[in-house]
Amino acid sequence: MKRIVISNNPMVCEKIKECVCLDTSYLGVLEKVRDLVHLGHELLTHPLSGSVKPGETPYKTVILSGERGELDEASLRIIEESIVTCKKFLGKREEGRDKKVLEDFQLIDYDLVFGKNTDNR
Repeated sequence: MKRIVISNNPMVCEKIKECVCLDTSYLGVLEKVRDLVHLGHELLTHPLSGSVKPGETPYKTVILSGERGELDEASLRIIEESIVTCKKFLGKREEGRDKKVLEDFQLIDYDLVFGKNTDNR
């Protein structure tokens, strides 16, 4: 099954060959995913997976179907609700994180989507 990986996570971009790497915010990733859902791609992972809130981490990875079809109403509802939720947390983001904290958030995002012992290259 073909898939599209959308991410702003440098670790995902390094390890996953078919990743669409974005230089954007968490919200920017969700907006790109919404655009692809409107084009007929279906969500394969939930945009708000895990317990790390959008205001806590700058990184997000979402997988969509590679094939386009009819607009999937469930995917559209999920991504739209995820964008609303993300916007609620934007003002609560911590600034000035050190490199180690950012690396930890990259690993958490990667593990949530691909698992710890998975070779997805």
